[in-house]
Amino acid sequence: MAKSGQERLAKAAEKRLQYDEKELRHRVRLGTRQKLDELMAWNRITEINEAMQNLILNAHALGPTLSYPAMESPRHKVQISENVARMFRNESLAELRKDPGDENFEPN
Repeated sequence: MAKSGQERLAKAAEKRLQYDEKELRHRVRLGTRQKLDELMAWNRITEINEAMQNLILNAHALGPTLSYPAMESPRHKVQISENVARMFRNESLAELRKDPGDENFEPN
């Protein structure tokens, strides 16, 4: 006799608890999705969850040192121009001249 839909759902829920499964969801922008699609095509993977599991397992297999370049987020470098630094310094000094006294403090 075939199982009912409720029986199948109950068995699936029981397995999720048994294996401590967590559903991971996140939104990605077009560029990130395109890169994932490209990775999947290169490796002939059709399921996103399979691709994500493979990426996680393979990055972890690299260990802490080798996985770092693959896992680090691209960050923009902030560079403060000389003009902005000079303006900040001048305004800071002007504030200190207006309200002197708090620039001297005792070390802890």
